Amino acid sequence: MRRTIVVNGETWEVYPSGRVTVYGKDEFGLVFQQGTGPERKRRFTRYAPLGSRSRSRSRDAALAELSERQRRELLAASQPAWTSPEASYGAR
Repeated sequence: MRRTIVVNGETWEVYPSGRVTVYGKDEFGLVFQQGTGPERKRRFTRYAPLGSRSRSRSRDAALAELSERQRRELLAASQPAWTSPEASYGAR
């Protein structure tokens, strides 16, 4: 599942990174992507859903429940691709 947010007039797609962490079902990675091709911007963060049902929900369901405000906060706390293992530290 992909969601979008608009920040400062720029549209960002948000989706699970697919990277599995040692925390398994407790947290997962999110990718924020703007644009396509070599000019695209990518940022990464981790998200830990809260609540008693969080372990039984899929990543897509947890992402679907995030409000736009929460997605904006996660983007603000994200790190650029060149500093992230999910993006092989920015390797193309």
